[in-house]
Amino acid sequence: MTTGPLTAGKTPATVITGFLGAGKTTLIRSLLEQADGRRLALIINEFGDVGIDGEILRACGDPTCTEDDVIELANGCLCCTVADDFVPAIEKLLARPQPPEHIIIETSGLALPKPLVQAFHWPAIKTRVTVDGVVAVVDAAAAAEGRFAPDPAALAAQAAEAGQLDHETPVEEVFEDQLLCADLIVVNKTDLVDAADLAKVEDLIRAAMAEGGTGREAKILRASNGKVDPVVLLGVSAGAEDDLANRPSHHDEEEGHDHDDFTSFVVDLGPQPDPAALAKTLERVAAAHGVLRLKGFIDVPGKPMRLLVQGVGTRIQTHFDRFWKPDEPRRSRLVVIGETGLDRDAVTAALG
Repeated sequence: MTTGPLTAGKTPATVITGFLGAGKTTLIRSLLEQADGRRLALIINEFGDVGIDGEILRACGDPTCTEDDVIELANGCLCCTVADDFVPAIEKLLARPQPPEHIIIETSGLALPKPLVQAFHWPAIKTRVTVDGVVAVVDAAAAAEGRFAPDPAALAAQAAEAGQLDHETPVEEVFEDQLLCADLIVVNKTDLVDAADLAKVEDLIRAAMAEGGTGREAKILRASNGKVDPVVLLGVSAGAEDDLANRPSHHDEEEGHDHDDFTSFVVDLGPQPDPAALAKTLERVAAAHGVLRLKGFIDVPGKPMRLLVQGVGTRIQTHFDRFWKPDEPRRSRLVVIGETGLDRDAVTAALG
């Protein structure tokens, strides 16, 4: 696999962002399958203290993705923990006897990518690494359902009437910040929408980009199951850290950034003998309590493999991803993410 030219001999890094459940981990797994021997290293960040995505990637079975190639930064958000977590992780990778040829950074679904891109100006890494590109992954089905913004016609009407758009929800703000920082936007899960909804989603993306007011455009690609040509994905050559002025954020005027609008917790379950029944229960709980994201691993008695559960809103998917290891405790655990105010006790009771 070949990619775009390096910037002044720097190691290229690609930041992969996107809202909860957009398919970032699936896209990275597809990249690993097409690595062609290229040394790729991963920095995986999650909102919450249990790392599901890193564990999924370690289970891919690809020889290019070893335990040492995955650095997992859980219990925090990279856009808030640059000094403590992110810069040391980059330095650790660069200090390896065979440093990576390309670093892939998966942000949490709630991360703002701009502060992370700004971190590439830190003296410890400024002369050694460049942001080849920021890739924003969009869940086409979720966007078509209106989860991130009303339809483009409503956006245009609002802008015409008020002169500006009124962003009312934290979800919309995070989603738009991710788009406005992107060089490449991957509209994922296109197999879940029809042509009309796909066109609506792409119009919504263009409207959000136009609202940024910089005139900068990002290329839009369509994908299902995260399958994108790695040459395109890892060959942007944007040098994004030197283009921050053209990447506006809703939080540019803030001295700091927090995630008080969102909450995350872990629910421990017992063995689950009926995956289909579990999926139905999760669907009902997500609908009743407004859960944004569910993910985790489940012990199904009598099955040698663990069950991976992925939920975006009320859309629940399950499949067996790998065999339980001989010395591995067979546990059933789910990470639950929602907006602040999500009733942890009620959700836990409903799932128990």
